[in-house]
Amino acid sequence: MKDLVKLIVVALVAGAGFSPAFGQCETWLKSPDKDALEEAHVLYRQFLKTDEYDKAFPYWEKAYKGAPAADGQRSMHYTDGRKIYLDKFKKATDEAKKKEYAAMALRMFDEQGQCYPDEKANAMGLKAYEMFYTINSPYPDTKKACEEAVKAGGNNTSYVVFQPYTSIAVWQFQNKQMTAEEARNIYTKLNEIADYGIANNTKLSESFKQAKEAMNASFAQIENEIFDCNFFKSKLEPDYRAHPDDTEVIKFVYNKLKQQGCADEDPLVAELKGRYETIVAAENAAKMAAYYEENPGDYGVALFKEGKYNEALTKFEQGISKEKAGGNDNEKLANYYFYMASIEFRQLNRYSAAREDARMAAKYKPGWGQPYMLIGDMYASTSNSCGNDAFDASLAVLAAVDKYSYAKSIDGDVAGEANSKIGRYSGYYPSKEEAFMRKYTEGATLTVPCWIGETVRLRLQ
Repeated sequence: MKDLVKLIVVALVAGAGFSPAFGQCETWLKSPDKDALEEAHVLYRQFLKTDEYDKAFPYWEKAYKGAPAADGQRSMHYTDGRKIYLDKFKKATDEAKKKEYAAMALRMFDEQGQCYPDEKANAMGLKAYEMFYTINSPYPDTKKACEEAVKAGGNNTSYVVFQPYTSIAVWQFQNKQMTAEEARNIYTKLNEIADYGIANNTKLSESFKQAKEAMNASFAQIENEIFDCNFFKSKLEPDYRAHPDDTEVIKFVYNKLKQQGCADEDPLVAELKGRYETIVAAENAAKMAAYYEENPGDYGVALFKEGKYNEALTKFEQGISKEKAGGNDNEKLANYYFYMASIEFRQLNRYSAAREDARMAAKYKPGWGQPYMLIGDMYASTSNSCGNDAFDASLAVLAAVDKYSYAKSIDGDVAGEANSKIGRYSGYYPSKEEAFMRKYTEGATLTVPCWIGETVRLRLQ
């Protein structure tokens, strides 16, 4: 009966995958082989000092099997054992052997944590680190190890966990294997641990700080997708407050908050927006001033549109001089001359100067009808004051029509406007009676009086 009970207990223990703690954490203190185990311990340690792992292994194996926990005060058999197995892993070429060595190395981490509870947090952190960087374990397995390390360590979790855990979280989120909520939780927990370590671990404070910066640089790849406006306000406002007059900081923080959906009504966003718009306006003004300094003719165009005609004329003249001296861009020259002609005609009544500049515009841009349309408008608008009577005025109309006709003959784009004006002014041709009284016949060549001075062929109504 006793034997049956014993068999049942053994079967239940084996079925549960249970390994008795007293065997796993055995020391050499009460072992009948204490002296031999201590000797094996000393020998393998000597070989490890010179990185002779292969020579160390048989002595370590003897010491470990006889006393896994050494003397109960030192976890060396676990920490040294994983060094030895990781060395074997790196050197092995057979995949089956590599798998075996990796499993043994990871077992050492687990046993250290179980037999030396005070070292569990550190052991689990290093286990996750080696799984990620050395063994290249599948991400789900390494992620589980990271979770176990954080659970075991809490705020005292080793900083070596940060980058493996972060890299896996970023990759899994990007590949739709992790939700935004889980990624956020990992970020939050690791940053809490980092901040605690920076504030409380005097010896490793700088290491925690560097590890935090590195992991958050990795999280930056997905932070736009997993965090909302409030996160970025908390993250970026301190930098803005620390550099309230830094133009680049203001622009970056404002644009980032807008990208993350922060409302214009938010007090911080409204503050940044006002400063941002002031900065941008000043920058744009400076850029435009520099541009106009180099391109006075273009400044003239802007002044023309603002109705500052005399100032515009000055800039067009400067622009023309600059183009002739260096650039010689005919398109620009034509436009500048045309703008000058328009101002001189429509705003200043300087008809002769306007006609001369219109002709220059036509010279620099052959096939452009607008300069001739403008000259036609000059003739038409001054026809009533040209000469001594209605007949002289009608000759000015003929000169205007000639310009409209020529404009449409070289530029189809102005044909519609030209035909409209020709039709409008055809009713103002000289009358037969007036021509007869002056003894002129249709087709005669006559000179238009006043400032126009053009020669026209007489056409009658």
